[in-house]
Amino acid sequence: MMKNYQYLVLLFSVVFINKAYTQDWTHYVRTSGHGCDINQIHAIMDDARQTHLFGIEVDNDITGRYNSLLIPDTKLQAIKAMADSAHAIKNFAFVYTAGLECITDSVMPHSRTFLRDHPDWSQRNKAGDPAVFGFGDAFWIDENSEDVWISPYAPEWRKLYMERIRQIAATGIDGVYIDIPYWMTHFDKWEDTWASFDTYTVAEFKRRTGFDAFTDFKPGDWNDPEFIAWVDFRISSMTEFMAEIDKNVKSVNPACKTIAEIYPGIGEEVARVGADVYEMYPVVDVIAHEYNVGDNSAMREPLDWMEYMIGMYTFRAFAEGKPSWMLSYSWDGQDSIEPADAIENLAMSQVMAGTNSWDAKRFVMSGSNDYKARASVYKWLSENEKMIYAPRKTLAPVGIYFSPKTRNYFSNEWIEAYLGIFNLLLKEHIEFEIVTPRTLATMKCNLLILPDVKCIGDKEYSQLITMLKSDKTLIYTNETGLYNDKREISADKDRMQKLSGIYPSAIAINGNPESTFYNFLKENFNQSAHIGKYPAYENNELNQLLSTICNNKNYSPAIEIHNADLCVVQIASVDKKPTIFIANFSGLKGSSKAIQVPVRDIRVIFYNVKRNSKATFTLFLGQSQNIKGEWKNGNLTVSLPEIARGAIIQLN
Repeated sequence: MMKNYQYLVLLFSVVFINKAYTQDWTHYVRTSGHGCDINQIHAIMDDARQTHLFGIEVDNDITGRYNSLLIPDTKLQAIKAMADSAHAIKNFAFVYTAGLECITDSVMPHSRTFLRDHPDWSQRNKAGDPAVFGFGDAFWIDENSEDVWISPYAPEWRKLYMERIRQIAATGIDGVYIDIPYWMTHFDKWEDTWASFDTYTVAEFKRRTGFDAFTDFKPGDWNDPEFIAWVDFRISSMTEFMAEIDKNVKSVNPACKTIAEIYPGIGEEVARVGADVYEMYPVVDVIAHEYNVGDNSAMREPLDWMEYMIGMYTFRAFAEGKPSWMLSYSWDGQDSIEPADAIENLAMSQVMAGTNSWDAKRFVMSGSNDYKARASVYKWLSENEKMIYAPRKTLAPVGIYFSPKTRNYFSNEWIEAYLGIFNLLLKEHIEFEIVTPRTLATMKCNLLILPDVKCIGDKEYSQLITMLKSDKTLIYTNETGLYNDKREISADKDRMQKLSGIYPSAIAINGNPESTFYNFLKENFNQSAHIGKYPAYENNELNQLLSTICNNKNYSPAIEIHNADLCVVQIASVDKKPTIFIANFSGLKGSSKAIQVPVRDIRVIFYNVKRNSKATFTLFLGQSQNIKGEWKNGNLTVSLPEIARGAIIQLN
């Protein structure tokens, strides 16, 4: 157990190392994975220096290997040595720890294994089969190994697990990284099980709800309120599990960060595996998103890049100021793509979204596909980190509402509408603010769009009324508000239409133009983007939606951007300075072309600025330069230099 004076030394070191920063170290991480053996420490610290790592991931997985779950002493000593060495070079380290998975290595016919010793601790499908896997089921399971997925409600295991978490945190390590706290529904033949139906989980569900998980619903029946209760329970269970881990971490080491690795993004897999980053952000310090669209960056098509950016923007909204790390992958042997180009494209996209980069080789957490490229990217990040990772505040945004309940219960319909409206705003370079149920009462936008938000709870509805009473604009489409937040038809299913009758600023748009637009993009966007063009699209309902936004009294942009059709742009205030983050995806083609068509002649108009204002232009991986503009009647018009991958423009 760490002594009080050791707390003070550790806390002092954290403050000393970060004296130049206004945010803690987790906001500035640029990382990669390593082992955690005492003999590796020197090489790991050299890697950190040479490739400009800040925040070093190490891995000896005490809880995820049965031998060390039982006897952790040797691994704990290595973690402490690693933490001390990182602090000695004014860096930070965090250690990988499995969540609900435990592997027994070198299994023999009569040897002890996790499942043999504790068969009641495993997750199970409804037929009673244990969630146990072997060689060939996943690349990380070796021959003659047993891989078990554990019920978070197995009390003896949970007690032992939390003891190990406290011991890890007490080493002085700066972060405990919990890998994939999921219900087992992502391995082959387990996807539709809606597990776990183990004794402990079923008993806890009945204690909370009164429902019997074996008899009261059919898994996957979204019209059954008992199944909806099961979906909600499974999400709450994983959030509570991570909250308990954080409580145990902080009880012995208040400076230690709790980091959750989550692979679900913003779509249907959230409800299936039970790990909801929207719900989890409030109970942890960081989420590391193993979020991939189009497999890896070398394979991504232009529309994949759009979805990847939207996913990252959404994570940043969920985080509400906490960091978002991206455990994404750049390259996996695509012969036509240089690994360095794939690394740079991936890092550029993350920079422009304000997320933190994690370089890795292929589909593991460690190594690199090109160490020279990593060093170049991470050096540039270190030189520009304050501009990249300072809080991004809105100027004059249009709000897009993200509804977790609609996503959970109507995932396929909802995600198309959400991606459609987001792509429309990105196409028009309209500043956006993602609004959630947690931020609805404090949002900065004066115009909010609800894209087919089918599920609206009573509290949300009351907040929408308050918003309308303050003369803000609400635009909604399709079946918005038809259901409550339990997926039941609303008692007053015409309540949104009644709002429109009372408040002229509550505007209904017929149909679902967002989904129609997104489906058009799926068919047409990539082919046009390959040659540097945005596909032409005409739709009366979409035109009405766009016109309703742009001609509304509550739409008054702070910045306009022209001639950047295939660029994704985020407009924000950074350190009280209007700032534009531009990512260029023109000309990219999955698996065959990772060098963009450069964008020329982008014109930017900054409205209502002082006469002596000037703009600073920073190319991704380049140096900053001042660019001249033309000031007239309070507005500054600037023509930007050529942009290859991306750039940041800031008004000073």
